[in-house]
Amino acid sequence: MIKTEANGEGFDISIPEVSVTEERKPFVQKEGYLKLKQAGTARANEAASYEAPRGTVKGDYAYRHRHQTVLQQHIAFFDHDNDGTIWPLDTFHGFRDIGYSLAFSIFSMFIIHANFSYPTVSGILPDPFFRIFVARIHKDKHGSDSGSFDPEGRFQPQQFEDIFAKYASGDKQGITFIEICKYINGRRVVFDFFGFFAAVFEWLATYILLWPADGRMKKEDIRGVYDGSLFYEISARRHKSKSS
Repeated sequence: MIKTEANGEGFDISIPEVSVTEERKPFVQKEGYLKLKQAGTARANEAASYEAPRGTVKGDYAYRHRHQTVLQQHIAFFDHDNDGTIWPLDTFHGFRDIGYSLAFSIFSMFIIHANFSYPTVSGILPDPFFRIFVARIHKDKHGSDSGSFDPEGRFQPQQFEDIFAKYASGDKQGITFIEICKYINGRRVVFDFFGFFAAVFEWLATYILLWPADGRMKKEDIRGVYDGSLFYEISARRHKSKSS
């Protein structure tokens, strides 16, 4: 009998007969270190991780945004007047505000609003202004993603942790561009061309935003992108540096 790896509950998380299960082992907390309770249960308004089990507590961010799902928090920065509607120019100005180039901001504005406006409208007809409506942003969830957002816009810690557990090297506190490419390929769903290219665009934009000096995007920074808190931090730093 071939020995398999089992956790404390007595079930296998990998088997040597199927190498991919050995290569991509899911996130499992060590006994006695259960910092992240019920990791498989989705959080409505907290982007929880092992290192941040209550989401973003800095500046009471999670508490101040408790009326929004984590997916709504993800795009809240771009809703500058908090009216629940994101216009294409809101996205453009938001991208510029956090440091993207003019060309990439224009490109992103067209990509995002051309593809993600229609699912959020309340009726059948598309919005003539290609606006995105925050209340229905959960309808923009696409395939071939990490699964960190569920279909209702909640945040699933287990799925987020699996990105690093399965694909990151070393201490699992950061992930390189090459590892992200492997992750995107590993999460790709058959014939899901839209979801695949959406994932490529989202992670490319994330890497450009963070542009890590050592080539590794920090896990905490990526979590901050998921709940949108990092956008506010970057914007504040940029405005402070301009005024000084």
